[in-house]
Amino acid sequence: MTKIEKYKLVNAKLAALISKDNHLISNFANFVALFKEAFPTFSWIGFYFKEEDELILGPFQGKVACTKIKIGDGVCGTAFQKTEAMIVPNVHNFPGHIACDSGSNSEIVIPFYINKQYSGVLDADSYDYNNFDVDDFKGLSEALRIFKASVI
Repeated sequence: MTKIEKYKLVNAKLAALISKDNHLISNFANFVALFKEAFPTFSWIGFYFKEEDELILGPFQGKVACTKIKIGDGVCGTAFQKTEAMIVPNVHNFPGHIACDSGSNSEIVIPFYINKQYSGVLDADSYDYNNFDVDDFKGLSEALRIFKASVI
């Protein structure tokens, strides 16, 4: 199965799994659990939510994580500040990278908005270099679209 096919399958499962009838935090938690299970190369996946001038840790799967990231710091804070997705093939070459897990080698971060306001980021890490590409961006962006349409 190609990565694109896998994202289509996982996103169909996501659409069936989440619901406005579930608590919002439960939906976020099941989102990350589904993707962590489906993509074994993801060492970590989770959400950070904007609160004042920081991103605050939300539901995630993986090793313990940084609980606060200043907007503009690291990959997550930079992606949020620029309101653009970032794919980092080698995080050790990213100026100001925050190593919550020193084993992480690549990362993808996608800012998301709720009610037309940027609200946080979806972050995924991998122990593999060059793990993330445009197919991951498209698949995870579609997952965020499904999520917002289904629960927000």
